[in-house]
Amino acid sequence: MKLEMLRVFQVTAERGSLAAAASSLGRTPSAVSMMLLQLEEDVGGALFEAGRKNRLTPLGALVLEESRRANEAFERSAKAIRRYARSTAGSVRIAAVPSATVSLLPAIVLQFQRERPEVRLDISDVDSAAVRRRLQFDEADIGILSAAPDDAFDSVLIQSAPLGIVCRRGGPIATAAQASSASWALLAHEPLIVNPLCNRVQNPVVQDHVIRSTLEARNTTALLAFVKAGLGATILPESALQGSQDALVFVEPTDPPTFRHLHKIRQPGRRSSPAVDAFWHSLPSVY
Repeated sequence: MKLEMLRVFQVTAERGSLAAAASSLGRTPSAVSMMLLQLEEDVGGALFEAGRKNRLTPLGALVLEESRRANEAFERSAKAIRRYARSTAGSVRIAAVPSATVSLLPAIVLQFQRERPEVRLDISDVDSAAVRRRLQFDEADIGILSAAPDDAFDSVLIQSAPLGIVCRRGGPIATAAQASSASWALLAHEPLIVNPLCNRVQNPVVQDHVIRSTLEARNTTALLAFVKAGLGATILPESALQGSQDALVFVEPTDPPTFRHLHKIRQPGRRSSPAVDAFWHSLPSVY
């Protein structure tokens, strides 16, 4: 069984006729038909119902599913090889949670581009679950996530930062914080704009606000814009406020103190290009 047989079968099954498949593949209908016959002989059964290329047998449906998997895996591998061979500079695909793209990556990217100006960086701003998926499906070389890592990836803790309440300067929470000790109970003064980091706070007041909240966002830029607009307060690390200190205030409660941990992850045992290795090592150990 050859990969090309599976590719021809997949195209034929999806196009529904020999003529359409031949046109798509740049082959003659007779050449396509011969390869399909070879595949049927190899698997030991009919893949199409008699005389109809738009209806699959149960065996054909299974082979189509496996063909798609095999061809997608081959395409991912081929793209990885081409990326590596295209130039000595190469490219690096990074999938990172929003708070990392705002607070961690700018300084690192600036330094990296000074040292390796020829390397292309492709940075995606996604949540932790999407970071994992992108690495699993070879859509990213390096991931940065705030959720706990798992054994499926090589993982290194790169940053640990306290979480706190981000609110408007001069707003109800900021005013109340000046007259009392920092506490998560200050959230009683304004609506909570929920984001995934809120679930890290093991305080019943916060969890009650999470349940009752009517506004949720995952992008740090959107969260800060909502807070500035007076829609409520949210929970972020102080570093997320970069450039917004005039309008926003960070209040750090200690009942209990809560931290956002960032981990860098990548596929274990996967051969990386020199550019990917260089960016991986540019991400610091925990500080």
